[in-house]
Amino acid sequence: MDVTVDIAQGTVRGQQSGPVTSFLGIPYAEAPFGARRFQAPSAPPSWSGVRDAVTFGATAPKIGYRPPVSEILTEPVVPGEECLNVNVWTPDVSASGLPVFVWIHGGAFVNGSNAVPIYDGSAFARDGIVVVTVNYRLGADGFARIDGAPANRGMLDQVAALRWVRDNIAAFGGDPNAVTVAGESAGAMSVGTLMSMPSADGLFRRAILQSGAGYHVITEATATKVAEALADSLGVQPNVDGFGSVPVEAFVDAQRELGDRVTAEAPTGAWGELAFNMMPFEPYIDGDVVPDVPHRRIAAGAGSEIDVLIGTTSEEFAFFLVPAGVVGYVDEARVQAAIGAYGADVEQALDVYRAQLPDASPGELLIAVVTDWFFRIPAVRVAETRGGNAFVYEFTWRSTLFDGALGACHALEIPFVFDLLDKPETARITGANPPQKVADEMHRAWVDFVLDGSPGWARYGADRSVMMFGDRTGVVDDPRASTREVWAGVR
Repeated sequence: MDVTVDIAQGTVRGQQSGPVTSFLGIPYAEAPFGARRFQAPSAPPSWSGVRDAVTFGATAPKIGYRPPVSEILTEPVVPGEECLNVNVWTPDVSASGLPVFVWIHGGAFVNGSNAVPIYDGSAFARDGIVVVTVNYRLGADGFARIDGAPANRGMLDQVAALRWVRDNIAAFGGDPNAVTVAGESAGAMSVGTLMSMPSADGLFRRAILQSGAGYHVITEATATKVAEALADSLGVQPNVDGFGSVPVEAFVDAQRELGDRVTAEAPTGAWGELAFNMMPFEPYIDGDVVPDVPHRRIAAGAGSEIDVLIGTTSEEFAFFLVPAGVVGYVDEARVQAAIGAYGADVEQALDVYRAQLPDASPGELLIAVVTDWFFRIPAVRVAETRGGNAFVYEFTWRSTLFDGALGACHALEIPFVFDLLDKPETARITGANPPQKVADEMHRAWVDFVLDGSPGWARYGADRSVMMFGDRTGVVDDPRASTREVWAGVR
């Protein structure tokens, strides 16, 4: 059934299916191309008459996943330039004061969109929450340091989307003063960055960070080096005119090639800090939009009023090693090199990890080490700074794919959070017959947190309580304390 809603820009037509009405592809800013390319997001466009909002809007230009990741993650491409858009799911357009859940997608800041099937907001809307999923500019369009362009345009897009929510969500039944911002991977890193950004002050009251925290930004010097390398590969100047002269498709191809180059050359030290995160296009510290490393700002009190739910999966890094078939080729020297590069005491750390995982292969030890350094320890550090105003979880259920070797990998928890185990795309990462019981538990906790700020277990304090979601869901105090202590004073 068609449903129309009047917002500040005009009238939009959505579709009701059962208890949920969806509105797809609503622009929150003008298309960021032509004269608007590499500029801050504009004010929202308006229209006369009724605008259809029944299909997903355009997706931002992106480099795309390659096999084997492309066989696991679904990555829709919707053509068009009006890529700065949002989708809305609501239980009742005539309601008022419903809590709001805003989802920021992941994809290493170069991939992803709000059209991904497992970001469908229907289950949250079914449970009384208005859901908004956001697109933002990716790669160099969103994050490269470009002379003559505002910094961190992708983050400015996210702020613009949150302002759109503030100004329009009441028309869909939502409460603009009860907004929870959530995301996974680069989306969670974005949430941590938003918590630290002055321009995002007051736009949300709760935050959910899944497999990402406030650590993943780069320096302006590194961002400059990346932009100059990209410009050199294209034979243009690293400014608005130079990059703007390159067709979008060629611009994206050059970014893909530069990403491959960074990956190949990073172990030599040629790319400095990029050797640790392999993301050449991500937020950078510009002193204004992103004033400092987000976790430092958070530790100093930024966003102190925001309730936080944060956590990881148990074997995040398996996603990057197992499908590629390289986990079995990792040797002890590679594990030692990783620990040393991260700054921990190699001998001590190896002893602790071996004691924790006595039967692990070198590849499995490397998964544990990198999972901790990249994901788990940053989440713990953010929780520690919250003064008892954070809840911590860990997703432990293991995918059945790759004979179980994929484990509780990166991104595995998303269809459980969204209660979408019946989506065909879900089996591409879970394997057959994932447990609905775990989805029921996890989705309910997220709903409760959005509703009242408590997911149903104790806050992270002296006991370091962590809710483990898996075959045996329950709270564990200070899980893997010994490996956490490996990184004290290091990470």
